[in-house]
Amino acid sequence: MQQEDRIGGDESDVESLTSASLRDAHRFRAQYSGMVRQRAYIFDGDGKYYNKEWDLKEGTGKEFCWYHVELPKGNQKLSHSAQHLIDALCPPLKLQDILSLVSNGPFCGHVDGALVFRVNSPGPASSSFTFKIAARITENSVITVSLGRVPRLGFSPMGQSLLSEVPSVDSPSYYRGEHKERSGIVIEEHVLEFLLTMNHSEEADNPVPTSVSNLVVHIIDTHVDQLQDVVTKLEIELDAVELEMDRGGFAMKKQMLDDRRFPKLHLNLQRLLQVIAHGEQVFPRVKEKCSTKHWFLAEDINSLEELIGRLRRLKENVGFIANRVNAIQAGLDSWQAEQINRKLYYLSFLSIIFLPLSIITGVFGMNVGGVPWTGQSNPELADGFRNVMYICLIMLVVVLSCFGFPALYSRIASWWRMRAMNRSWSLNRRSFQKRPNIVQERRGYLRL
Repeated sequence: MQQEDRIGGDESDVESLTSASLRDAHRFRAQYSGMVRQRAYIFDGDGKYYNKEWDLKEGTGKEFCWYHVELPKGNQKLSHSAQHLIDALCPPLKLQDILSLVSNGPFCGHVDGALVFRVNSPGPASSSFTFKIAARITENSVITVSLGRVPRLGFSPMGQSLLSEVPSVDSPSYYRGEHKERSGIVIEEHVLEFLLTMNHSEEADNPVPTSVSNLVVHIIDTHVDQLQDVVTKLEIELDAVELEMDRGGFAMKKQMLDDRRFPKLHLNLQRLLQVIAHGEQVFPRVKEKCSTKHWFLAEDINSLEELIGRLRRLKENVGFIANRVNAIQAGLDSWQAEQINRKLYYLSFLSIIFLPLSIITGVFGMNVGGVPWTGQSNPELADGFRNVMYICLIMLVVVLSCFGFPALYSRIASWWRMRAMNRSWSLNRRSFQKRPNIVQERRGYLRL
């Protein structure tokens, strides 16, 4: 009886723990619901696509499906991202599949019969220089996970592209005194600045993939484009900072040093280089493993090779930007050192001036016998204070003349050299004007 009571008590404890875990899971899902964006497409293999429900089923025949999960950018732990993926992808995916998609660092390999690769940087999720892209690829389905929105990753109908519209300015144009209105879509200045930082088209201009290999190339291409956009923004920002430094003065340079702007930018560049290095490790292995698949087209293998080359050139460009940042930071450091040296020069100048004076006053302030002009009761020594002031003034003039003589000598020497150059130029000019006939007879170059 005691054993049965113990067994019954254990079963009740298990049931209570299970119900508590279910309540915690329900509370967690209610807390983070609506934060993850999910998109599902089905492609017919002939250049058409349709939105579909989120059922994680694979396509049949020529059809293939794509399921994309967009994790939120914010101050969240890696375990929260894993919980988001568990809610979105389980079932049919297992915990091993989830961990292979959400873990940090580079990876490429087969997990449970599917090809899985990821390029996930370990930085904070809220940073603009933290990138995460992972994919699980089979013959008839692709599941991808990204951190935040990836530009041009999705698809939209062809009539909605801003780049296909006829642009128009906000203000009307005047031509020969006539008022003319331009037809077309009005584009604001901030929209133009955003478009100038883009190195790619919009989602409406994306070619619809006709195979899984086309879709894989499209996913990697958008990842490289996203990195290229960040590099372009950094170049524009760095050009603006250099222009501000050329125009700015003491206050702006001091503000940049106080804000530690360039050390932070250098740290972000190192994070970006880490992401690019992960891509250089993963994407060649993806190409190698995809080349063994019968459903992966040969032309898409060549496209992957081109993307790997773009990534290497992008790494070189980021290296150039890092060198520019180091050069600007070195210039600011030298400017700060120059300001400190100038202040120290003024302090040393004052100390050199007052050091002889302090010696004189210290000597005459000794409380011993034999110091001249210290007898206050003697009327013949009543001018002692005036004599000490005269000595201090003479010493001050001597010190200032020692400092001012080199500058005065350099000014006089430069004036004398300039006067000699002007005198020699005037003599050469007079001698040149006395020979007009020689120039007219030769009618060519004058031999000097």
